[in-house]
Amino acid sequence: MRLRFHCQNRIGILRDIVSHFVDYGLNVARGEVGGEHGNAIYLHVPNLLNAQLATLKPVLEAVPGVFGVRRVNLMPSERRHLELDALLSSLSDPVMSIDMEGHIVAANRAAGQLLGVRIDEVPGLSLNRYLPDIDLPALIRRNNARVNGLRITLRDATFLADIAPLHREHLDDVASLAGAVVTLHSVDRIGERIYQVQRQELRGFDALFQASPRLASLIREARRMAPLEAPLLIQGETGTGKELLARACHLASSRGQAPFMALNCAGLPESMAETELFGYAPGAFEGARPEGKLGLLELTAGGTIFLDEVGEMSPRLQVKLLRFLQDGGFRRVGSDEETYLDVRVICATQQDLPGLCAEGHFRHDLYHRLNVLSLAVPPLRECLDGIEAMANHFIDRAARQIGCRAPSLSPAALARLSAYHWPGNVRQLENVLFQAVSLCEGEAIEPSHLRLPDVGEAPGLSGMDLDGTLADIMGEVERRVLATLYPHHPSSRQLAKRLGVSHTTIANKLNRHGIGSDG
Repeated sequence: MRLRFHCQNRIGILRDIVSHFVDYGLNVARGEVGGEHGNAIYLHVPNLLNAQLATLKPVLEAVPGVFGVRRVNLMPSERRHLELDALLSSLSDPVMSIDMEGHIVAANRAAGQLLGVRIDEVPGLSLNRYLPDIDLPALIRRNNARVNGLRITLRDATFLADIAPLHREHLDDVASLAGAVVTLHSVDRIGERIYQVQRQELRGFDALFQASPRLASLIREARRMAPLEAPLLIQGETGTGKELLARACHLASSRGQAPFMALNCAGLPESMAETELFGYAPGAFEGARPEGKLGLLELTAGGTIFLDEVGEMSPRLQVKLLRFLQDGGFRRVGSDEETYLDVRVICATQQDLPGLCAEGHFRHDLYHRLNVLSLAVPPLRECLDGIEAMANHFIDRAARQIGCRAPSLSPAALARLSAYHWPGNVRQLENVLFQAVSLCEGEAIEPSHLRLPDVGEAPGLSGMDLDGTLADIMGEVERRVLATLYPHHPSSRQLAKRLGVSHTTIANKLNRHGIGSDG
């Protein structure tokens, strides 16, 4: 059991506290001093029972200078270790801390995979055996400053290494060097890294497309809801950008500088989803870490948690989430201590939650808690008036990532994009155009470069705007027919022959709808 003593910072207070555990024959395994002014003492007493604590607590609080005693889940050092471990595990690049003899002190999971060992086998390994041609400790002493982009080869792979020296006691002379943190960037991913940097140049709502009136209206609604503290439910099909919208709402809120964490509830076993979201106490189950695990909620304290595919959440998790939404409290797995946090919840789903409630698969009370604010992201097939601007953006982005000149989009290719039903929405559009840019060897992307699987074809009038007069609706049907057929008959003469009308009629209709060019 771990205890926190809120106490006066005086000589001998620790001795006075510990003496009472000695009287009960209890061993204090570890102790730490914390608080802003050393006014908190933490003790780890492994064999202390709840009944013993109930008896001891009044005695301990009677010690002069002790103001209160309570149970805690983690010692301060354990919490720092968990937070550091969570941070390192989230990094895809290998990161290692080495001492001045070249031995690895700590590393993340990516480094262990690179070295070909388990993560618990990494500490103590000599990095020199993997880098026989480079004496890193000598390099660190010689430079005594950060080194960026050092080209190295490790296990037949080429990396650019960033080396940050570590000093003792905030000194910066060579004698105070304690080691260095080494981060390895794969040369093969440098282009992707540049692409990610470019992708982050625009953040929040500025990174979202507003070329279509439907999308512009959605962004206006989202901007009004973003600063509000209430839960937000985002509904939309797969690939419509629900997480991007959630991040934009987070950045535009008063929590924008606090953490944003995401958890996809689909496909995760119930036990894994529960420990990921709520964490677990030390020794909660067989195979658990002895120090426990922080959940995403605690790592997000003060920020925003994004729960994707919330409709897939198990009944047990629905109950715990409902409790958290009601009063901000929850219990880690295997713990009976209440934890209270200030975290905004944003959820997303592509399912019909009211329908799931009617079928008994989703709690009505949880649905009403989540649906305080709601946004509906339209599918791409309902925003085709903005597809040309989106397509040009994705083509430019793909060309930058691949490292080639950006091709243009031919009228026939644009017509093919406009006529497609897009079951994967914006994400599918981006992937299709990335592939098209990689296949294109000329100056323009043609229909042959667009790999569009004919699956999930929208039946009948699905996705068609039926507002307006009959003439407006028939005009839209005409536009779709011409846009679908034009890529296969890419001239007004060919298309006129296919449809059995005059060349002049088809040329006028193509011109009216902005499809292709007369051949």
